[in-house]
Amino acid sequence: MEWESIPALVRWAAERYADTEAVVEGRTRISYAELGARVERAAAACLANGVAPGDRVGIWAPNSLDWMVAALGAVSAGAVLVPLNTRFKGTEAADVLRRSGAGLLFVTGTFLGTSYVASLRRAAGAGASAPAPGGPLPGLPALKQVVVLSDDAPADFRTWKDFLASGEGVSGAEVRARADAVRADQPSDIVFTSGTTGRPKGAVITHAQTLRGYEIWSDLAGLVRGDRYLIVNPFFHTFGYKAGVIACLMRGATMIPQPVFNVDTVLANLAAERVSVLPGPPTLHQSLLDHASRDAHDLSALRLVVTGAAVVPLRLVERLRSELGVDTVLTAYGLSEASGIVTMCRRGDDPTVIASTSGRAIPGVEVQVQASPGQPGEVLVRGFNVMRGYYEDEAATAEVLTPDGWLRTGDVGVLDEAGNLRITDRIKDMYIVGGFNAYPAEIEQLLGLHPDVRDVAVVGVPDARLGEVGRAYVVRRRGSVLTGDDLIAWARREMANYKVPREVEFVGALPRNASGKVVKGELRRRAGGASAEARSA
Repeated sequence: MEWESIPALVRWAAERYADTEAVVEGRTRISYAELGARVERAAAACLANGVAPGDRVGIWAPNSLDWMVAALGAVSAGAVLVPLNTRFKGTEAADVLRRSGAGLLFVTGTFLGTSYVASLRRAAGAGASAPAPGGPLPGLPALKQVVVLSDDAPADFRTWKDFLASGEGVSGAEVRARADAVRADQPSDIVFTSGTTGRPKGAVITHAQTLRGYEIWSDLAGLVRGDRYLIVNPFFHTFGYKAGVIACLMRGATMIPQPVFNVDTVLANLAAERVSVLPGPPTLHQSLLDHASRDAHDLSALRLVVTGAAVVPLRLVERLRSELGVDTVLTAYGLSEASGIVTMCRRGDDPTVIASTSGRAIPGVEVQVQASPGQPGEVLVRGFNVMRGYYEDEAATAEVLTPDGWLRTGDVGVLDEAGNLRITDRIKDMYIVGGFNAYPAEIEQLLGLHPDVRDVAVVGVPDARLGEVGRAYVVRRRGSVLTGDDLIAWARREMANYKVPREVEFVGALPRNASGKVVKGELRRRAGGASAEARSA
């Protein structure tokens, strides 16, 4: 590995790929040399504003060039990055900022019709009479400064332009000295979990873990200089930031950040920018394949797709290859607590392996399943990628990290004889039907084979006779007249009786978080008031 820290990687990329196009954002196009200069300027501003090594710096904004510059600038100043989920409400964002002790926050202005500044003010009690000691928000005393990534900001916040200008008195030598002092074993970021199964917890990941993991990812995926990478996965998520920005810095690929998933925008970007790399959750690629005007766009440059984050429909891999002509389709599995990467398929794997598993453990990582061979059990992971622990939460850390270094993932999986891992579910999603363990992800995959089912999620609901039964939320394909009774009858022919959902509700879309995961808690709450009348909806 040629770099010991992320700041060293940024400087190396700026020199190695100096004239290569680094970022495309609308009409803005900058080279790697220009990106390096912008990051150095942001780092200078961080120094000028008192950011010290080890300080936590939050960033609450969608994918953009400014996100990259602000984040990499903070890390180059020796700070620990705390990315915040853009779908958080103000109270959730304030909670993460409070628990992480962030002293500086970069925040977007308005995104998806919401003023993040106003939302944060309300949550942090900005209207209280007593001002925060040294900061603009009374409810967040550690937060000394808020920088709005915009040309406008309230009087007690700062604009991005003003923040950058404040670093003009800091020399390049000072910035480089601070960056050079960052060690491989120091934390690079605290990634808070998505919170689909409870309160988000902050996984502490080091520079060495990040760099080693995504050098491996880049090698296995085959990312090369000259690739044009559309980054739709949100930067606040490990995969978006690290398999996106960090991997591109390593290989000299061009980054095209997209702030929100919209299939029309994806299609336009793929064609206009001759995009060759498009990782993302299965729902992204499914939407692309099913779009009515897909054939009106030239997608011929697309050569690499990496997917995961959810159950991958068996037909998706074949469709990407046959309908779009994608040369390399890979599946992978990871979680924030393991630096976002655990297993991955290899180029050249049999299509059935890619379609039905998440591949094998990456080099330097061990995977085991707590069950008999070929049977489902909890997935355990050990290796260089496992987090240091949850930030300032010893009790939660002790629940998931064993004394001998194994991470209890909370995921249910099966290992085949070749070591390929198939994730079948979350332990907390499993339900028991008359004594039989039912795994929603397995049932969803089977229901997804029905030609009229576009998307599906299954949850367990109480049942007086069997204890629990399955309830399916289904998105029909356009023009379908499929009924709940039709689907249940079909399912009885395709799967064991205890797996067959007893109720079906058709919906326009499944509730997903910004990482592409279905929010099962919302479906369970919805199911609490539902009745069997939904079967024939």
